[in-house]
Amino acid sequence: MTVETTKGFDMDKPPTQFTRAGDVAIAYQVVGDGPVDLVYASGWLSNIDIVWEHPGYNRFLTRLSERCRLILFDKRGTGMSDRDVGAPTLEERSDDIRAVMNAVGSEQASIFGISEGGNMTTMFAATYPERVSSIILAGCFPCKAWKPDWPHGIKRADFENDIADLSQNWGSFESFFETVAPSVSDDPMQRAFMNKILVQSGSPASAIKITRLNYELDIRPILQVVSAPALVLHSERDQTVNMDEAHYLADNLPNGKLKILDRDDHLPWIGDTDEMAHEITSFALLSEKGPSSDRVLATILMTDIVGSTETSVRIGDAKWRDLIEAHDTAAARNIARQGGTLIKTLGDGVLATLAAPSRAVACARDIQVEAASLGLSVRAGIHTGECERRGDDISGIAVNLAARILDTTPGGTCRVSSTVHDLVAGSGLQFEPAGSHTLKGVPGAWVLHTVA
Repeated sequence: MTVETTKGFDMDKPPTQFTRAGDVAIAYQVVGDGPVDLVYASGWLSNIDIVWEHPGYNRFLTRLSERCRLILFDKRGTGMSDRDVGAPTLEERSDDIRAVMNAVGSEQASIFGISEGGNMTTMFAATYPERVSSIILAGCFPCKAWKPDWPHGIKRADFENDIADLSQNWGSFESFFETVAPSVSDDPMQRAFMNKILVQSGSPASAIKITRLNYELDIRPILQVVSAPALVLHSERDQTVNMDEAHYLADNLPNGKLKILDRDDHLPWIGDTDEMAHEITSFALLSEKGPSSDRVLATILMTDIVGSTETSVRIGDAKWRDLIEAHDTAAARNIARQGGTLIKTLGDGVLATLAAPSRAVACARDIQVEAASLGLSVRAGIHTGECERRGDDISGIAVNLAARILDTTPGGTCRVSSTVHDLVAGSGLQFEPAGSHTLKGVPGAWVLHTVA
């Protein structure tokens, strides 16, 4: 067997350009001039300077760019983008999409994610609904880890064995290739290209860090917040992601639908690339400009001054007003520093929204430090979930949950929901288990974590 030819479809590699997401350089390319922008979030490891050398990959990208303006980029930590960035969090990866769209002047796009690229695609669509006309998920999964309520995941011991194998066999990916591309697994040229693209996309250390990050992520809580039309594409005999995972995504995305393709391979650029590309571009072209949504994924931060009534009685109204003004000013300054929005002051605390859960934790810490310098003890509760924007105010279950989490939180500490805990994987934040709680007015038991 030989590598398939793409005569008539070969495209020269487009120039690689760079933009910045914070202080990280992100490499990107733009191909085609179609009526709809299509942003491609690749899978595990990729290098946009190398992918064009593979005939099947070249054909796949060329097909996409024939009908859309295709926007490619290397995720931070991989490929041509800055490598030495540790294990990037999901929120940081999502911000890479925003940075690239800003760089190319794309106000709204269809976002296409492959495999783990579906995590950042979904996060971005939930956080910035006004910038997403539709999303397409190919071979994607909502959660890699086995959990009592997620039997499709990998158990920890098996995962650690996979990590050990990855570490020992970096540069020789035979077993990996047999799983993701079984239809060409016996082709030495295909195997050689897979080895080349992976070793030139990331170091062994970065590959392991990214793999560990992916294992900790669980995007199930944010699926319901995605308002954009969503297409879930799945190869019928995919050995990497099973059919149940594809059904779960399609069933839990509010506007999701599932399309099963008669394929063996997990990688969309192996085998019949034309059908996959046609499904992607056809769906993208259906939603050239969608209405903006008032429903958005946000991280809610609520704080409360412990013993505020007693303190105000002790020091008197005039001094209390001065103290509260100093507290509110410091809180507003720290919220703005983390790129958040102060929704309102609460008399003895604040309500704020932030786009990134790790920034909400950092903001809570900073508020607590400044409050302590004023002689105040502040507690904080944080949850990430769906909110409804109502002018300058917000409402929704996420706001209620943050308030209920705050009710359980001891003075001087910060507690977060399990959703926040899972979404900040890779951030370096440390947590201590705070047990399972029944929250007033909220059904079910909620596992909480205290920021260490």
